[in-house]
Amino acid sequence: MIVTVTPYLALPRWPYRLGQQTKADHDTLALAKALVPMRYAGFVPADDPALRYGLALNDAGFFWEAHEILEAVWKVAPQRGRDRILLRACIQVANANLKLSLQRPRAAYRLLQEALSELDELAIRPPADVAGSFSEHFPVVVLASAIAHQLALEETERVLIQISEV
Repeated sequence: MIVTVTPYLALPRWPYRLGQQTKADHDTLALAKALVPMRYAGFVPADDPALRYGLALNDAGFFWEAHEILEAVWKVAPQRGRDRILLRACIQVANANLKLSLQRPRAAYRLLQEALSELDELAIRPPADVAGSFSEHFPVVVLASAIAHQLALEETERVLIQISEV
């Protein structure tokens, strides 16, 4: 069964787990990376297909793949911009989810701390007032609260964090 998460792309055929598969579904990821522009002019649009796909991958349990796509978006996001900071936090959350799925709670904890630090940095930056910007439309406070909650839990109680569903 093929599940479509954007008008353009289906989910990868399998989630890549380090040490469990020999390779990721690079064919599907290549289609997603093709949606990433050479650069974003001024901001990353909240409705950008590659961005939305990366967030949806995390929420569907494709954490390594989410990291790959979100990183591709981050690389071409405007330097020193609010969207870039938020993207780094989302990448760290996807990576933390991957570590949790691999039974590496300490690594996940460290990554969640880094994500929360990024969101703290975002909070002290003045809003860009750019209509349609990812960082201006994303519920940053809700994600920060979800991360802080996970950091307060014992290692064995931590659960995966949904990014686009916060």
